[in-house]
Amino acid sequence: MSVTLAFLAEELDAELHGPGDLTVTGLGTLASARGDQLSFLANPRYRSQLETTGAAAVLLRADQLEHCPVAALVVADPYMAYARISRHFDTAPAPAPGVHPSAVVDPSARVPASASVGPNVVIEAEVVIGEGVVIGANTVIGARCEIGDGCHIWPNVTIYHGVTIGPRSIIHAHCVLGADGFGFAPGADGWTKIAQVGGVRIGADVEIGAGTTVDRGAIDDTVIGNGVILDNQIQVAHNVVIGDHTAIAGKVGIAGSTRIGAQCLIGGAAGLSGHLEICDRVQILGMSLVSRSITEPGTYGSALPVDKQDRYRRNVARFRHLDELHRRVRKLERDAGE
Repeated sequence: MSVTLAFLAEELDAELHGPGDLTVTGLGTLASARGDQLSFLANPRYRSQLETTGAAAVLLRADQLEHCPVAALVVADPYMAYARISRHFDTAPAPAPGVHPSAVVDPSARVPASASVGPNVVIEAEVVIGEGVVIGANTVIGARCEIGDGCHIWPNVTIYHGVTIGPRSIIHAHCVLGADGFGFAPGADGWTKIAQVGGVRIGADVEIGAGTTVDRGAIDDTVIGNGVILDNQIQVAHNVVIGDHTAIAGKVGIAGSTRIGAQCLIGGAAGLSGHLEICDRVQILGMSLVSRSITEPGTYGSALPVDKQDRYRRNVARFRHLDELHRRVRKLERDAGE
């Protein structure tokens, strides 16, 4: 798509410096943008790239305007402005409405004419599909699921029975929503499986990355709040609750029945034990292990940063003696107090 700077300025309520009829056809970084592309400067550290950019125009703050050699759109938050207009240049094809001949749709399912159902899709009994929903090839939607208006489900997604997804949510390829939680009772003869009778409830405007799994609840539902964004390859166990507008990076594992508050940020590869309470507005750094509840907002971390191998090995060896050292210090303190 091509748009004029005047069109973008009106959409963003931006102050335009340059010709309004100048057309841009794509996005680029300050260093790589061509003469028909739009770029942005959000971090002043890249100002040197701004001064030499080949872009047609740049989104920037007013205090950087004097360094811009090309047309500019002055906004308060360039990165947010870039995010808002990026949809105009999305290269993903727009599927046409209709049901592909190879799709299998149960007669009791409700699929509106505005929906797009791709090749080899399976839609089981009593499913309700909203207006304008896109369902990619080879996706399976289990019985009694509800998919809200405007959702986009990419290819090869598996949605088990009894899953509800709110409007405008995006589910990327190879997600599994509603698989059984890890519920088993130990006994003398081994493990007895516990039927997972809950469902999964996903709110509005949620995005779930490729390969992420969200298990169904053991009794109550697993719940993902409105505006939550989940990265690729995350494990959300049964009966987890994630509050509105929380963001979780890739490879995070969340054990069963943990409740995460609203507007939290969880870094990649962090692990959260089960049955914890994480309050609102908590940031957990990448690769942290959370084994206790967090009751106060703030930033938390537990992982050791990378170090030279010889020093790391010495510190690991010393770490093994911490308990012994603690007991010796306590004894010395008691002896000194006598």
